[in-house]
Amino acid sequence: MINKNSPVPIYHQLEEYIKQQIETGILKEEAVIPSEREYAERFQISRMTVRQAINNLVSEGYLKRQKGRGTFVNRKKVEQELQGMTSFTEDMLSRGMNPSSTLLSFQIIPADKNTASDLKIEENDSIYKIKRIRLADGAPMALETAYIPVQIVPGLTEENSNLSLYQYIEEHLSLSISEANQEIEASVADSYDAENLGINLGDPTLLIERISYLTDGIPFELVKSTFRADRYRFVHTMKR
Repeated sequence: MINKNSPVPIYHQLEEYIKQQIETGILKEEAVIPSEREYAERFQISRMTVRQAINNLVSEGYLKRQKGRGTFVNRKKVEQELQGMTSFTEDMLSRGMNPSSTLLSFQIIPADKNTASDLKIEENDSIYKIKRIRLADGAPMALETAYIPVQIVPGLTEENSNLSLYQYIEEHLSLSISEANQEIEASVADSYDAENLGINLGDPTLLIERISYLTDGIPFELVKSTFRADRYRFVHTMKR
């Protein structure tokens, strides 16, 4: 498993060995991995070499460290193609994952100037403000705040707001959803993010702002989300 006569560096061989154990399920998600000392003794290599391999795997997202507890196998990242328009619920279901939400707050408030401009409504028009934690297979993935015009999407309640909004709009209101504009930027978790997403203060996050439109061009939703960067990534195929 480790060939000391190979031109491939030993730390890289160890990285590939651990990756293979993760990918084949020998090391399962959230499982603690052997210590540096155990790897060093098993393969008769230095702990410094082991540490380099583990540091690289932490940087690549395969592993994560928890202070005072050890090093664990990270959950696999969910990939979302930056093509097509799907809801969080549809996206998770397409991956065979069970989507759910924890409702943090549900309010009807007057739209401020900026939100009204984004949603093409009048300032002080009534909007829903819905805060949710979005989960996949019970694990927090994103912290989401949605702003939705009451006049466009009537009848939302605390109960049905925690289901798929797109399904409610298309099936219950018989409206057609067309497209969305989305912006993504990198950030780090503040204390509110960390508490609700089960991550550490300062951990990397992805900030995503999306405005979604009906087929007649009317915006029906402004969503601001904070995604866990260790659980989610976006991919895009570019053609020349």
